[in-house]
Amino acid sequence: MLRLLNLELQKLLLNRTSKILIFVSFILPFFVILLSSLKINVFGFFTLELGELGIFNFPMIWHLTTFFASQFKFFFAIVVVSMIGNEYSNKTIKQNLIDGLSKKEFILSKFYTIIFFSLVSTVLIGLISLCIGLYYSSYTEVSIIFRETEFILAYFVKLIAFFSLCLFFGMLVKRSAFALAFLFILFILEWILFGLMAWKLNADTAEKIQNFFPLKSIYKLIDQPFQRIAMTKFPDKAEIAYDYAVHWYEFAIVIAWTALFIFLSYRLLKKRDL
Repeated sequence: MLRLLNLELQKLLLNRTSKILIFVSFILPFFVILLSSLKINVFGFFTLELGELGIFNFPMIWHLTTFFASQFKFFFAIVVVSMIGNEYSNKTIKQNLIDGLSKKEFILSKFYTIIFFSLVSTVLIGLISLCIGLYYSSYTEVSIIFRETEFILAYFVKLIAFFSLCLFFGMLVKRSAFALAFLFILFILEWILFGLMAWKLNADTAEKIQNFFPLKSIYKLIDQPFQRIAMTKFPDKAEIAYDYAVHWYEFAIVIAWTALFIFLSYRLLKKRDL
């Protein structure tokens, strides 16, 4: 595992564009700190400071930071599809196989890299969330601080799943730009299918089925926190209540998709004449 990971990291760090994108993908999550210090001037009457509203209290902080940090995953997605695109354009994939690397090891080297960078990003977000929470939170009991840390695990699994999908598209089309375009096409297709199901069936049934779609299931691991924030401010408004928790079956769906993406990537490479 370490040998394959080291091989892939050497390739990435020798590429200037990849180094910049990796740096950006690790730096952007720190902008969550800026969110905590954001002050909004409301028509000149008063200043609204987000950090003083209680939205960075434990355990909500885990939900809030992981949701916003996950919006920056697109930058490393470019790195993932570039890993494949560069292998084909530079003919390094053929050279790796000639040098004794099996096709299975080739795919595993990419997957290990995805896990590595997802883990580093998750540790960073965990530390950022903990620091922001300790600074702003009104609750400092250990049991409250570490409640809902499953959002951190959900963030980790979410990154791995999304980047595995990018890896599959990269293997499918061999070109970085086309692979990213396929992500957009998949997004559109999922919503078209949802619209058709809502029309033929009903909205509730369509939404339940949609939660099994690749992009939607990955997104659903960490739901938007805005309704939750509203719930804390207006507890009497029953219509804004929703289920924001991370559920085991959501993990199961996403992990199943991840395994399928990696398997299909391997099958594509195994059957392809290089």
